[in-house]
Amino acid sequence: MFFKKTLWDPHIKGNTMTKLTIDEQVFICEPHETVLDTLLRENVAISYTCKKGSCQGCLVRSLDSIPPENAQIGLKDTLKKNHHFLACLCYPKQDMVIKIPSQSEFYTEGKVVVNEMLNRNTLLLIIALRDVFEFNPGQFVKLQRADGLTRSYSIANIPQASNTLEFHIRRLHNGKFSEWLHDEVKVGDSIAVSEAHGHCFYLSGRSEQGLLLVGTGTGLAPLVGILNDALIRGHTGPIYLFHGSRDVEDLYRIEEMRLLSEQHDNFHYIPCLSGDDVPEGFKSGRVNEVVLASLPDLKGWRVFLCGHPDMVNQMKKMTFLRGAASADIYADPFLVTPS
Repeated sequence: MFFKKTLWDPHIKGNTMTKLTIDEQVFICEPHETVLDTLLRENVAISYTCKKGSCQGCLVRSLDSIPPENAQIGLKDTLKKNHHFLACLCYPKQDMVIKIPSQSEFYTEGKVVVNEMLNRNTLLLIIALRDVFEFNPGQFVKLQRADGLTRSYSIANIPQASNTLEFHIRRLHNGKFSEWLHDEVKVGDSIAVSEAHGHCFYLSGRSEQGLLLVGTGTGLAPLVGILNDALIRGHTGPIYLFHGSRDVEDLYRIEEMRLLSEQHDNFHYIPCLSGDDVPEGFKSGRVNEVVLASLPDLKGWRVFLCGHPDMVNQMKKMTFLRGAASADIYADPFLVTPS
């Protein structure tokens, strides 16, 4: 392949074997091999399909160094920032410590410091961590209770000096985890927290670019983190946040968002209601319909979509058709785990 000749040619002086460390196991990568070649030769379980970088099935992460640029071709900027790369395109230039998706996750212990209601069915849960926790606002973690039951929730805050994480958790009917959090968890209880995941977050640069944030229900949680991160970093372009639900009782943080829009001329907050009762100050209609009616041209915009999977999937298509580049559309659909 072209990449093999330009990135790592075994006949070029100085190209030597490198070490790949995965979960404390060390594998030797020969000069002519990609990371994927080495892992397959060593029978390491890793997902892959095309071996050409097109399917992105062999996406892995470097934990100690910046991957070669050619191994990140086609990835979103947020994935590049977190040192993800395609194993099939990577000819290592140095020893690497690698994490593959199938590896067991590391959990750290957290303690509940706030447990109160945001609205009739949404819980504000704040967890304090003993060790320094690194994340980008908008990412999600997995929370795990003592019996091993695990669920994923988005982080709603930016990094704090108090080393806390904020979550907005909707009660789901017969949802084992959400009902446990709502009914049984108290301040002072311990919960295990995984490392942060996801690439739906804000990156500095292109500060004049328009930002579109669209969420339903607790999809507001990651969007609040992204919004505050962008404002703190001095984003100057227009920022529109559309938050939708059926009834006004299922929205929350309304006054906080309105106050923030008064403090920042470039920030616009639009709460949307799809039910019959729409008070003054709210837009009537499904959030996706309101967005498309309000912003017909999204060329050059960066888009963040969080919440109900149907809304997210529909808006991914519609914002692309309205001009947003696929690389600038970040999505976090909230998939519901049965019971």
